[in-house]
Amino acid sequence: MTLQHEPRRANSIADFRALVGVELGPTVWHRITQDQIRAFADMTGDHQWIHVHEERASRSTFGSTLAHGLYVLSLGPGLMSSLLTFEGFSRSLNYGYNRVRFPSPTPVGSSIRMRAMVTSVVEIDGGADVITTRTFERRGTTKPVCVVENVGRYYE
Repeated sequence: MTLQHEPRRANSIADFRALVGVELGPTVWHRITQDQIRAFADMTGDHQWIHVHEERASRSTFGSTLAHGLYVLSLGPGLMSSLLTFEGFSRSLNYGYNRVRFPSPTPVGSSIRMRAMVTSVVEIDGGADVITTRTFERRGTTKPVCVVENVGRYYE
């Protein structure tokens, strides 16, 4: 994967504070294939027909299979690593998500990319929760396919 730009660096909680309100990205485009959708279905056990039954899905209002919303969400950490790197912390955790929405579908063959923005840094005992809003875009549409508030927990 070729980067469009060098990722930003955060080596301290102060660095994260300096990034509040700064748009990170976008990433390069990532093409969604049926093999990826099928592998995700096999891994999670979610074989709902709209994801894996190509013939039936072709007759749906979408005209093709769709990527699982959770598959799109799962691409976030990898895509985020091309936008932001962090070092110098004694530990860091993906603490969770405050809000996840899938405003529009992701048909097979779509190309998606992600933008991110650090929206807040909240002090906790010995560290901080860094809230990052991640927006996944689909090429050719204006409505995002996923918008999520991710909580990363960092300890210096």
